Amino acid sequence: MTNHDWDDNEIPLAYLITFRTYGTWLHGDERYSVDRHGKNIYGTPKVLPSRNLNRIMMDRRMSEDFLLDGSRREVVDRAIHEVCDHRGYRLFAINVRTNHVHTVVASSRRPEILMNAFKSNSTRELRRAGMISTDQRVWARGGSTRYLWKTNHVEGACNYVLYGQGDDLPNF
Repeated sequence: MTNHDWDDNEIPLAYLITFRTYGTWLHGDERYSVDRHGKNIYGTPKVLPSRNLNRIMMDRRMSEDFLLDGSRREVVDRAIHEVCDHRGYRLFAINVRTNHVHTVVASSRRPEILMNAFKSNSTRELRRAGMISTDQRVWARGGSTRYLWKTNHVEGACNYVLYGQGDDLPNF
């Protein structure tokens, strides 16, 4: 066994946290999805595309789809930096896209706590800036939290977040 095969960390070095904006990726979508009712297990099949399921999900939306334009992306970026600064989290990388956010961040807290803080503060700051109404849903439920145990995993996640998302976005 080489040093690269095993790291004896008590906590992950960082997390790759991803969350989507409201209504922009629904079950039944042609991109597939995961089901949180016992089917969101590594290696199990994803929810297959289905026009009927997608139509049902669209009908059940509580508000319109939400996208982040350039000004909103700046507010979300700043809000996440503020959470990290205030709580002492180490933010390795961030990329706020039109319909999702990626972060690579280190903390001894569970990643779900970080993700909820990022979403809450971003929503509060968007409302404070007058960029959304009080009834607009901004974020989809949940998100993805990947544990990064090795230095090369953190580096790979940062590379993915910063350079693996396609072209730079315009500020609209």
